[in-house]
Amino acid sequence: MSSLVRHITFDCADPYTLAGFWAAVLDGKVSDEDAPGDPEALVTSANAALLFVRVEDAKTVKNRVHLDLQPQDRTRDEEVERLLGLGAKIAGDHRRPDGRGWVTLHDPEGNELCVERSAGEIAGG
Repeated sequence: MSSLVRHITFDCADPYTLAGFWAAVLDGKVSDEDAPGDPEALVTSANAALLFVRVEDAKTVKNRVHLDLQPQDRTRDEEVERLLGLGAKIAGDHRRPDGRGWVTLHDPEGNELCVERSAGEIAGG
């Protein structure tokens, strides 16, 4: 029997705050069992469960693993603007003139994530 990915875990300084950011990104929910100041916080959404765990070490290098997001009900560019409004920051803009490409963002604690084109944008060309 194989293993199942139960959740993806992020080391961070403020689990509850970062969980709130990601809950908004994924239209998910922070667990009712978690509260500000807790050493961990769980976010569940339709497609993923993310666990945020407090660590004392500050982030110092690029993540070796990151999430690639594909918006479902808006364009890539609309999703980038929405995430910027939630507190993300652009780390690298890889959009091409032909509409292809992606945008690399940092979440509020500097973890990388990428926003790709929506399925509708890919299907349309």
